[in-house]
Amino acid sequence: MNIGLYFGSFNPVHTGHLIIASHVVNYTDVQQVWLVVSPQNPFKQSASLLNEYDRLHLMNLAIDDETRIKASDVEFKLPRPSYTIDTLTYLKEKYPQHSFSIIMGSDGFQNLPKWKNAELLIKEYPIIVYRRPGFEITDEWNAQLTVLDAPMLDISATLIRNNIKEGKSIRYLVPEKVREEIERNNYYK
Repeated sequence: MNIGLYFGSFNPVHTGHLIIASHVVNYTDVQQVWLVVSPQNPFKQSASLLNEYDRLHLMNLAIDDETRIKASDVEFKLPRPSYTIDTLTYLKEKYPQHSFSIIMGSDGFQNLPKWKNAELLIKEYPIIVYRRPGFEITDEWNAQLTVLDAPMLDISATLIRNNIKEGKSIRYLVPEKVREEIERNNYYK
């Protein structure tokens, strides 16, 4: 099976993430998208993160009974911080029957040279890039690249966390079950 790996802190998962995942399974040869919840991104402060198991739970609530989009906790078992190349090496060994692609925004693609073993990632794995405003896609590395014009919502996890702190509604920014769980547990207050 051809699996697209969409990595992120998902702090919390929001409608924009789900639209991207859905667009990838609908408009590429990817048969399933795994939303890989990263316990610790090397480029982000871990102090601002909700516990990874709570973020995974919110992810599972968000995707509910969707069969082509799955939540993955694969990085929970790996050394921290999480590096994409290490995760891909692990997955390739554990699931030799699958092929893996990386899904990222054009902002992340611009930062790819800063990633651990970026040259190996680019050489070994197809990369699916969705355009984000203000981030041009230039492929100086001759990557196995698929560029998508996915529907974009100007939503961020930071906006959602700020709305919660300020007592503003997050309805429609996140799936309803996610909103209910966040409110029930007073997450991000």
